[in-house]
Amino acid sequence: MGTKMKYEEIKILGDWDSKSKLLRRRFPQLMPSDLKLEKNEEDDLLDRIAQRLQKTKAEVLEIIKNTIPNKFITNLKIKYHE
Repeated sequence: MGTKMKYEEIKILGDWDSKSKLLRRRFPQLMPSDLKLEKNEEDDLLDRIAQRLQKTKAEVLEIIKNTIPNKFITNLKIKYHE
């Protein structure tokens, strides 16, 4: 696999809006700008998250893959820092 991630690789991971909210709950240091997904900019998204979390892109991709919406977690009323 090349250094550029394809959109399909992230898209198949589920609804990005839901996953990004769950990631912000799990990692409060992530800012909305870190999680903004632009078309054809998936590699930049992974770079931003990796830098903020001080992890590799492979680790970030694994975290995203394992971020599964949970009914209990999704229904929690947690305010995000903006």
